[in-house]
Amino acid sequence: MRAHGVILLLAAGVLAAGCNAAAKAPAGGDADGPSIVLVTPNPVGVNDFLKLAVKGAEDAASAHKGTQSVYQSTDPASIQQNVAAAVRDKPDVVVAVGFNFADVLAQQAEQHPDQQFLFVDSCTEKQYENVTCAVFREYEGVFLAGAEAGALTKTGKVGAVVAVDAPQFHRYSDPFGLGAQKVRPGAALSPLFIGGANPFNDPGRAKELTATLAGQGVDYVMGAASASGNLGVFEAAKEHGVFAFGVDANQCPASPGVVVDNVIKRTDVVISDGVTAILDGKRGNTRSYGIKEEGISLTGLQPDVDKSQCVIADHPDVLTQVGKLRDEIAAGTLKVDDPAAS
Repeated sequence: MRAHGVILLLAAGVLAAGCNAAAKAPAGGDADGPSIVLVTPNPVGVNDFLKLAVKGAEDAASAHKGTQSVYQSTDPASIQQNVAAAVRDKPDVVVAVGFNFADVLAQQAEQHPDQQFLFVDSCTEKQYENVTCAVFREYEGVFLAGAEAGALTKTGKVGAVVAVDAPQFHRYSDPFGLGAQKVRPGAALSPLFIGGANPFNDPGRAKELTATLAGQGVDYVMGAASASGNLGVFEAAKEHGVFAFGVDANQCPASPGVVVDNVIKRTDVVISDGVTAILDGKRGNTRSYGIKEEGISLTGLQPDVDKSQCVIADHPDVLTQVGKLRDEIAAGTLKVDDPAAS
């Protein structure tokens, strides 16, 4: 969903299309150092997920005494225009984050074999020597969120509202139930899927499904319905007296007292590490980031949890229990299976 690099000017035609370029050179940056271009799928604004991506580009530029800039896109057309503009500037690395970039990166990688790309949170269907993919093992974090739900549930029933009923998205439902069962044997999972023509932007449907789960006695719900869809999950949770979990970034401030915790994708860690790998010549492969690599975590397991406005901050005993499970996953003594691989 993002690409990064040094771009100081954007052609007038691209600006007219609504693209927003913000060129930045961190302190200590050197024009002779490596350049990094970040292209976001949406305006950064207050989006914590995208702010982490920007931080990753800044960290990578600072570590290598280089420069970085950010292109903020608004729609599919501006995504294509921004990536093309980034490639024209010939930075050392163009970073793109999210499945939105799959087609345009495949096209640009074929047309510009000397340009290096870091593709985060997805990968091109065909492997290219100049495209390094960085993917998340989000199911490990979902398992830990499920363990929190299992420790807190009063009914023994947990649920999930997920955008699409497909193997990749079962990473947000199946491990949630397994985590709950790990700490509360016999806990039951009820997953529901939004589907339809617009599964990633249907808060009404997400709200309806969450209400259905509440009516079945579910008291903790994993919401994996994108940012807009999760608003529907949180609204229904508040109305029906149940609790919810968020994904990708800290969503607790949006619904304090309702959101227990969040499965965080540390795009800053992944981008900084991935850029370093490319600059070191380790290119064209797929790199996997989970609990061990600190690419996946929970808001509740971060040092500033007390400021998170998450419900889990009021349950330090549960965090201690889940922290032990995290350590077991990192050590390899506890394995969480990938539902998309079965």
